[in-house]
Amino acid sequence: MNPAVQWITLLYMIAAGASMGLAFDGYRVVSLRLRFPGWLNAALDLLYWLASALIVFRLLYAGNQGQLRFYAFVGLFLGVWAYFLFFSVTVQKFVVMLIQTVGWIWKLLVKLLGILIGMPLLWLLKLALGIVRLLGRILVFILKLLLWLTKPLWIFPVRWLSPVYRRLLSSAPITKLTEFIAAKRKR
Repeated sequence: MNPAVQWITLLYMIAAGASMGLAFDGYRVVSLRLRFPGWLNAALDLLYWLASALIVFRLLYAGNQGQLRFYAFVGLFLGVWAYFLFFSVTVQKFVVMLIQTVGWIWKLLVKLLGILIGMPLLWLLKLALGIVRLLGRILVFILKLLLWLTKPLWIFPVRWLSPVYRRLLSSAPITKLTEFIAAKRKR
């Protein structure tokens, strides 16, 4: 293997180490901010290491046909070390800012949907309730008006029949029937 291939492989491994550090920082900040349950953290850790191993193997395969040499490990170490030394704090702050921005955009979208969809629906509901109340009041007014207009037709028969009705209720057979029913209820 010539030195050019070894240097390319070393540079690939340095890039892979830096990208592993970047992914780890992003994953760590997100998992701390979102407070994943323990089992999900373990599953995400496993997924991180599987993805990292696949990426490193793919870069090794692209650089020197998958030959694993000592300088590959040195390149990974140098990449991770350089990343954590120079970029880790900046990336963590950027990920936190990105999470806050996404949260702010989400809240804005929820408020916007509430204004654009919720408020018109609320207005339509209030309008429908107002129309129902208005129709109910109009119906009650019409019924009262009809009752008032037809009062001569029903008030006189009621006045004529009420003495007859009172006499019927106070008659002996009806009185005996009501006493019989009351006695049966007591038993």
